[in-house]
Amino acid sequence: MNQVSLLIMLFAALITPMLMARFKITFLPTAVVEIILGIVLGPSLLGLVHTTNILKQLSDIGVIILLFLSGMEIDFDLFKKPQGTPSPLAQKNAVQNSKWSPVILACLAYSTIIVISLVLAGLFKWANLFSDFWLAAILFATISLGIVIATLKENELLSKAFGQTVLLIAVLGEVVPMLGLTFYASVFGSSSKSLWLLLLIIVAAIFLLRRFKFFFNFFEQINKSTTQLDIRLAFFLIVAMVTVASSVGAENILGAFIAGIILKLLRPSESTKDKLDSIGYGFFIPIFFMMSGIGLNLRTLLSDPQALTLIPLFFLAYVIAKLAIYPVLSLRFKSANAIAGTSLSAATITMVVAILQVAKNMHVINAHQSGAFLLAAILTCVFSPLIFSKAYRPEAEDLKKQTVHFIGANIFTVPVAQQLTQGWYDIQMYTDNEKNYRTYNSEIQIHLLENLNAEEMIKQGIFDTDILVVGHFRAQENYLLAKAAKAYGVERVIVRFEDRNILNKHEKELHDLGIEIYNTPEVNIAMLRGLIETPSTMLLLNDTTNTIFEVQVHNRKYTGLEIKNLPFIDKITISQIFRNHRLIRPVGTTQLELNDRLIFTGSKNDIEEIRHELGKMN
Repeated sequence: MNQVSLLIMLFAALITPMLMARFKITFLPTAVVEIILGIVLGPSLLGLVHTTNILKQLSDIGVIILLFLSGMEIDFDLFKKPQGTPSPLAQKNAVQNSKWSPVILACLAYSTIIVISLVLAGLFKWANLFSDFWLAAILFATISLGIVIATLKENELLSKAFGQTVLLIAVLGEVVPMLGLTFYASVFGSSSKSLWLLLLIIVAAIFLLRRFKFFFNFFEQINKSTTQLDIRLAFFLIVAMVTVASSVGAENILGAFIAGIILKLLRPSESTKDKLDSIGYGFFIPIFFMMSGIGLNLRTLLSDPQALTLIPLFFLAYVIAKLAIYPVLSLRFKSANAIAGTSLSAATITMVVAILQVAKNMHVINAHQSGAFLLAAILTCVFSPLIFSKAYRPEAEDLKKQTVHFIGANIFTVPVAQQLTQGWYDIQMYTDNEKNYRTYNSEIQIHLLENLNAEEMIKQGIFDTDILVVGHFRAQENYLLAKAAKAYGVERVIVRFEDRNILNKHEKELHDLGIEIYNTPEVNIAMLRGLIETPSTMLLLNDTTNTIFEVQVHNRKYTGLEIKNLPFIDKITISQIFRNHRLIRPVGTTQLELNDRLIFTGSKNDIEEIRHELGKMN
């Protein structure tokens, strides 16, 4: 019977994503569908699967891995202040930016959630609807980080100020309830111990973090497919922290959550996270969610008048607890986006399921109350993403093109600028050569300058750009301008050197500063060598419809995706991937990783959009 129930659940877990893809069910999170599937398979409807020892053990492992992966979702870089003194350009941009930073808005928004959740918990206790004040407050304050990340990633908002703000609110919506649950279980749990012992969890976390601080640097040198050391480390951290948490009277899920944070701080590669996601979401976590649905008996739940009353009330409480996010988000973002962010923050499922499991183990909640909390949470996950997708509108700052300023108008720079204006770039061109100005101004708008003095260019805002191309012929002047631009804070400076003597003198210094260098003779030599070694090179270079391109993958929407599953793979051919200082020859099953550099060919008509899509900072 054990094997039959497990087989049915694994088959259901297998076909569920396939059916969702086949019928284009994108508005429901997978976790919600799996809980509903558990309800269908369990005693509520078909009665095909019943709780068994092996399923319960697998479910317990599932919640531990789920919380571990939730800990890994937290990006603490969002809370960091920039190191060192900001550059003049960064200071200038900071003045232009809103005073309401994502961190300030998120902390302010979540403070309102805590206050409203406490008030709502008090009202439920006063009305004799739910007597456990602290448990209710913790549940109402939860936010599903997984659903928020998935939605923001799908809409390519993780790198935008709006997306970062909503993401930080969701991070607090997992961390704070987790800490609240820890103290709640320590105070009210039957196996609780002294609260000061909880500090041992932090001590153990710090010890493990310091012990394995440089693990992944070493791991890259000895990694073999048969050892999978990164996965061994992950499970060692899970078991170690769960053991410590249990020993001091805390909950297992706290230890797993902190283990995830430790691994995140160790900065594993994207492939490590993909492998852990495969283990968790491929096997254990679906069983946990389906078992949550199987344990929910709708027949008895819906026959109880009190439970029928609690379901809509709990749903309203989940939503009302997040309503004050709207005026906070309105301080910086459009009203429509404030509504979108508020609705998405109301989605809650992951922490609710985990908290309810702890509460049932502590015997502080009955089955009807637990079922009402769970069904209400499922409803938030149905409506929240739908409202978000209908309400969200791009902010003005999100539509801004990447700026490129050219210094020097000549036969090399003008054609490049002309082509870039047709893509996702805002181009400005400057020259102090009046003859070149008259020659090329009819082909592209050029600004004539009296001189190329760096201080004067800063005053005129010429260095206020994402990319600066210093492309005229005077090598010494190029050198001084490139250094001045980099010191001012321009992120990318590309400089041209035709005088090899001056280049040899300054090349190392410029490379150390992060300045990119090119010169025409070396480019021509590389082309000729390529033509000799690879005759098809010239065909590609002269082809008016196809050519070679390179792009660095910044868009997390595509990380972890196999090349064969890229939505635009039929329009390009990827020849090589540059990853971790080495070249990889890709195959269809090769997964993209963050910061991969793709070398590919494709049609010029499609290429700019594809490069823009892959290169988005998301």
